[in-house]
Parts: sequence; C-alpha cells; structure tokens
Amino acid sequence: MSDRSANSETGSARSDPREDPELEDLLDELEELEETVDDPAEREQVRETIRVARRVSTPGAFGRVIRGFDRHDAAEALVGSVVFGIPMLVEGGTAEIGAFIAAHPVSLAVTLVGTIGLVVGLLYVAEIQQVEIHRPLFGVVPRRLAGVVGVSFFTALAMMTAWGRVDWTDPWLAFCQTSVTFSAMALGAALGDILPGS
Repeated sequence: MSDRSANSETGSARSDPREDPELEDLLDELEELEETVDDPAEREQVRETIRVARRVSTPGAFGRVIRGFDRHDAAEALVGSVVFGIPMLVEGGTAEIGAFIAAHPVSLAVTLVGTIGLVVGLLYVAEIQQVEIHRPLFGVVPRRLAGVVGVSFFTALAMMTAWGRVDWTDPWLAFCQTSVTFSAMALGAALGDILPGS
C-alpha cells in the first residue's frame, strides 16, 4: 500500500496542474498502477478500469449540446454569413437574380421560405450538433433560428448597401437583391454558429 501511495505522489508531482489531462495521460497512469499492484483482484480491477477508459471518447467540436443564443453565437453567425456572403456581393449574378425575383414575387417567397427551411434543417434536423430549443421567443420561435436569420439578413442589408450593390431608390428591387445575398449568408450563419460547438 505504501508503494501505491508513493507512486501516486510521484505521479501527481510529475503532472503539471496548468495542463489539462487527456485520456492518454489517464491510461498511462493506470498502466503504471497495474504494474505496481500486487493483489490479483486489485490488478484485475485496474485492468477493467483501463478497458473502460479506452472505450471512453472525449467530446470534440461535434457531439456537444447547444442551447440558447448569445453574443458569442451571434459573432460566429456573423463570421459565417460574411464568409458565405462575400462571393455573392462581388458576383454580378446576384443583381440579375434579384431583378428576376422582383418581377416574380412567388420566386421571392420560395427563396425566402426555402432559405428558412434550409436553416431549420441545418440547425435542428440534420443533427450536425444536438441543438436544443431554449426559451423560444413568444413561446414559438427558437432564439437560435431568429438570431441566425436576423444576423444574416442585417449583414446582407448592411454589406449590400455599404458596397453600393443595391440602389434604395427602388426599394422593392433592393430588397429582392438583398434577399438573394441573404439566402447564402443564412446558410453560412447557420454553419458558422453550430460548427464550433458553442
């Protein structure tokens, strides 16, 4: 028993408290303990603990439960929307598509509903992460959905206006062109929000 306590003291002195222990560190310590244990029953118990520890996986970026929507999530959504939106801002086809859907309101409705549907699918259906609905707005609208859609729409609106990609003298056309950019930015915002696993 004194060997075991002496070994645990050297093991704890050896590990740096500033470093986060990892599963491999635990396995190394257990294997060292297995070599020092004299009693066969205790040795078997250590071996069983090693087997269990090997089956344990540490959570990475994926597999965490995500709930709520805060400033950190909004910042991630902003980065995702900008990354996906910049190609839409510099591409001339965005203005052409916006002009087309301005002339065909059903196409605008399909674009907006489809975008919201894809965002819902990414956040809640595809199970890229386990996203829980936490305190929905008005008891119905998930905060994360509202946050991702809101951040991406206002980012599209601000960037399209700031870069002179829309002319607000024709608000309907400008809204439709912004909606085209929003559709890409919303997907980027959803991915940017859930992929880091906040």
